[in-house]
Amino acid sequence: MMFFRPEAKAALWRWREVLTGMALAILALWWLAQAHGVLGYIAPVMLVGAGALIMVGLQRGRFRGAGGGLGTVQVVEGEVTYFGPLNGGSVSMREVQRVTLDGAQSPAHWRLDQPHQPPLMIPVDADGADALFDAFSALPGLRTERMLAQLRDTPDAPVVIWERSAPNLAQMEPQGRA
Repeated sequence: MMFFRPEAKAALWRWREVLTGMALAILALWWLAQAHGVLGYIAPVMLVGAGALIMVGLQRGRFRGAGGGLGTVQVVEGEVTYFGPLNGGSVSMREVQRVTLDGAQSPAHWRLDQPHQPPLMIPVDADGADALFDAFSALPGLRTERMLAQLRDTPDAPVVIWERSAPNLAQMEPQGRA
């Protein structure tokens, strides 16, 4: 017996961290109002944790799509694998040189480029694509808010979200030359 429509259940699941953080914040505020014994010391720490969970949940909720797209994404120990009906592949996040959001395709696709390999194209609504949020967040210098804004606006042309900076060749020269 279903108590929720599938659409309502999907919306609740999309924002699960925010809802959990709000529930923890309410509990912490209630404990603060009572302020007896140990709960009075735990409640402020719990309130800070709930605030952090809400902030992270807002970013994750904005990243998650409706789902139901073609293919499946798996992220295991920094290895992103896409199993699609027509194509697929795998990339190591340590070797990714560029992450691009290609809104020219329908639906929009993430394009992950790495040297000496064809790019891996992943639909933003693929099953499990929400796991890419953590994989992308581990990239040095990635601006999460910019990525979320581009994802929300879905540009008509490919947009580079992140690109690995080239190593400084001056720093790579051997030292000790006189």
